[in-house]
Amino acid sequence: MGIRAEQPTDIKKIWRINASAFETEAEANLVDILRASGVSNISLVYEEDGELVGHIFFTPVELIGDASGLKLIGLAPMAVIPEMQNKGIGSLLVKAGIQRCLSDGYDAIVVLGHPDYYPRFGFVPSVNHGIKSEYDVPEEVFMVLELKENVLKGKQGTIRYHEAFGCV
Repeated sequence: MGIRAEQPTDIKKIWRINASAFETEAEANLVDILRASGVSNISLVYEEDGELVGHIFFTPVELIGDASGLKLIGLAPMAVIPEMQNKGIGSLLVKAGIQRCLSDGYDAIVVLGHPDYYPRFGFVPSVNHGIKSEYDVPEEVFMVLELKENVLKGKQGTIRYHEAFGCV
């Protein structure tokens, strides 16, 4: 029971987690497309009583307009099967994911997510740092978390995701 890295035998179960947690299969398909593309990723699962019930996925992103070489990563998606939601599993996945991104040397994490959920982990609107999303979304839903103090100071630009994000 607990959080661990994705294993090859988990792939179909991860697809089902994401498909059940969202209104469409787009997020589930996105994870499969990203994985198949060979893009580096961080993929963690939450297992309870031998069953996978939660998943979180991170892939590198790029800050266009800034040549500082920041190592940035995007959180997308994070899912928990409906019957296990609101039990703290998502929060555990986010916290474990943040720690993994930090240990892997990332400078910051971006997320397109609920503005009442992600700030509890330290995420703030990215516009506070002069950073915007490549997608036309409200400012309050595109957030960033600095993993290294003031690493985004003086930086600005637009976050670009892997091209697979435009396919779903």
